[in-house]
Amino acid sequence: MKPNFRLARPVRLLAFLFFTAGLPAGGAHAQSPDATPDGAEEASEGVQAIYPAQELTPQIFYQLLLAEVAGARGQSVMAAQSYLDLARRTRDARIARRAAEIAVFTRQADLSGDASRLWLELDPGSLQAQQLASGAVASGARIDELQAQLAKALSQQGDKIGAALMGLNRGLARIPDKVLIRSLVVRLTEPYLDHPEAHFARANAAYIAGDPSGATEALDSALRLRPDWEQAVILQAQLQQEVSPGKGLETLRDYVARNPDAREPRITLARLLVAAKQFAPARDQFELLLKRSPDDRDVVHAAALLAMQQGDRSAAERHLRHLLSLGFGDQDTVRMYLGQISEDAKRADDAIGWYRAVEPGSQFVGAQGRIARVLVARGKLAEARQHLQTIAREAPADRVQYVLMEAQLLRDANRNDDAFEVLDSALRSEPENIDLLYESALTAERIGRVDVMEGRLRKLIALKPDHAHAYNALGYSLADRNQRLDEAEALIRKGLALTPDDPFIIDSLGWTLFRRGNTGGALEQLQKAYGLRPDPEIAAHLGEVLWALGRRDEAARVWRDAAKANPDSSVLVDVIKKFKP
Repeated sequence: MKPNFRLARPVRLLAFLFFTAGLPAGGAHAQSPDATPDGAEEASEGVQAIYPAQELTPQIFYQLLLAEVAGARGQSVMAAQSYLDLARRTRDARIARRAAEIAVFTRQADLSGDASRLWLELDPGSLQAQQLASGAVASGARIDELQAQLAKALSQQGDKIGAALMGLNRGLARIPDKVLIRSLVVRLTEPYLDHPEAHFARANAAYIAGDPSGATEALDSALRLRPDWEQAVILQAQLQQEVSPGKGLETLRDYVARNPDAREPRITLARLLVAAKQFAPARDQFELLLKRSPDDRDVVHAAALLAMQQGDRSAAERHLRHLLSLGFGDQDTVRMYLGQISEDAKRADDAIGWYRAVEPGSQFVGAQGRIARVLVARGKLAEARQHLQTIAREAPADRVQYVLMEAQLLRDANRNDDAFEVLDSALRSEPENIDLLYESALTAERIGRVDVMEGRLRKLIALKPDHAHAYNALGYSLADRNQRLDEAEALIRKGLALTPDDPFIIDSLGWTLFRRGNTGGALEQLQKAYGLRPDPEIAAHLGEVLWALGRRDEAARVWRDAAKANPDSSVLVDVIKKFKP
């Protein structure tokens, strides 16, 4: 069923149309206002739209009211058509805009195309009108019509032509054919090649169309007309870095040396350094930016993350606290970082304080899990469980996530029977919950209840046939117990078909092949899995296969390297004791 387009607060909207949009109620004529009302679009790139003065005649009032009432009743097509008819009569771009917005919402392609083209005709400087019109024309394959409309719009920009050219690619972004966009941009910019913005627009279009050399050539032309133009230099460096890593860095280093106060080029340089994993030089650039703008939130944020990456907890904490004082938008993420820093520094009370400060939202559940982890690290498992259970009662929508956290804490403490009881109890309330079925099945196997494990995994597969890890878990369990190996391999291959590059499923296949006596095939799969992810369990399997092939030095080296990276892995300890007691 199509959703109703309900026009909120029609009286307020009518007031907006009558009084702030140049439609005075008393019959007097008024110029367009300087201030932009709620919901109105700012003129693109600083271009001030000029609207006609309108007299609010009884007929105009009646048709506006008719459109609003139609929209409030869910008759969106009638509302859009009424606005479009009125826009044609009044030649007022604001009314055309209203018609276009409603038509787009109701997915009326012809109506939205007519309204957006009228809006563009009446307000050629509107970027949003250009975008809607280009999308509507592209969907109707009327590209010549679009070119004519945009050419007319550009010709009317006067001394604002530079800003209009800079917005040209954004206006065409709805067209899916990027080569066609480039062709349009080339034709539309032809009369304006004495403006560097025309060449910049061509460079953007060439880059999006997959022609970096063409983009570079256009940027060279732009920079000849405007040497040291920041935007052009930034794009040039980004292109150079893609084609010849290091060249873009050199270009930006030269630029900031000549222009030490240039913010965006220096930020781009720092980001390219991060992309090149040159973290220390990147951090140096952000620190230079901080000296010039100590309250720049984006720069403080970047400096904090780089300090964390380099293990400089003191600097990271200082920057993050400053970020909070500056009113950074995502404050809860900052609090999570500060909690992690406090955890790493063994300041448990501080860590818990930061996590408790996280407000309900995307970070809240994770913060509660971290609180529980910190409590467990202090030997307070019972208190950690109580915390999760209390939060689960207060937020029933997230109950399953807290149950899973509690079960994991118990498994980590080797209390697998308790973990199973927690999961099983929750599953009795939600017997078809996918996550509870999966986790309780794996825990059931840990406590030797293989029949429960198999039953729950088969139920899970029936409920969700594309759950790759359910196939893998069931197949691996069979293979590890050396049972029904044909079925085990079929199940694992089914999981692998769903997620072909999953290293754990590849590991399961390798282990199954080894159980079946296909040592060469097993080695191939296990080496592939270990290359994707050097997990200790994969390392244990790989080493065992190498040992079976007589390549014992290689096996020992794999185990040794994995044990160095994962010193607490009981799987590695067991396999090393087994073969090298």
